[in-house]
Amino acid sequence: MSDLILQTKNLSKEFKGYTALKDVNLAVRRGHIHALIGPNGAGKTTCFNLLSKFLVPSSGQILFNGDDISRARPAQIARMGVIRSFQISAVFAHLTVLQNVRIGLQRQLGTSFYFWQSERALSRLNDRAMQLLAEVDLAGFADSLTVDLPYGRKRALEIATTLAMEPELMLLDEPTQGMGHEDVQRVTELIKKVSAGRTILMVEHNMKVVSGICDRISVLQRGAMLAEGSYAEVSANAQVMEAYMGTEAAALEGAQ
Repeated sequence: MSDLILQTKNLSKEFKGYTALKDVNLAVRRGHIHALIGPNGAGKTTCFNLLSKFLVPSSGQILFNGDDISRARPAQIARMGVIRSFQISAVFAHLTVLQNVRIGLQRQLGTSFYFWQSERALSRLNDRAMQLLAEVDLAGFADSLTVDLPYGRKRALEIATTLAMEPELMLLDEPTQGMGHEDVQRVTELIKKVSAGRTILMVEHNMKVVSGICDRISVLQRGAMLAEGSYAEVSANAQVMEAYMGTEAAALEGAQ
């Protein structure tokens, strides 16, 4: 099997004459934590939306395990093992933590669209749900209402629900956005922990997170690929430093 799990070939997206992404060639290796970074307006969100199939490319290809998924729908790639999280925590606030994870597990029963199954029907999922909660250090919160969780714990719950879908490739969109230092540290360690046996592609602004856990980094600028390599390689790249400028450039240097 190829070492590449996800690959784009000359991936481009235009919006009414505006080119948001142009000829991007991205290569994500199996088993890596790979970061997609760049200054504001660089095209990261557009790229992520193309990869997760919320947008259709104007041109170019997206390959997952060698198969062309350029025209696939989000549900199709989810069934293939490509699962995405979002910047805004996407959990059911008034269900318990355990119930949230069980919804993610319902696909195994063939009842994914029947949210209101009886407690008896869903109880068979409890053991696996508790295993997933333990994996993200939430076992002690299983019976808590999700609305009562601190923000960082909600993000951890979202990762647990993502894991419930048995992803081969996890797409994490700004997983530490809006967090305080303690939550950032906790979620960073969590991402590293759950990466075992999986591949993660993440958009992330926090350069300390990127430098601490990522195997490889791709840098976008104005919709084009500016650089790709290890953190040491991209942070020493003069073009990358120029693209970031000011505070973001200082963050790049400070994370080394």
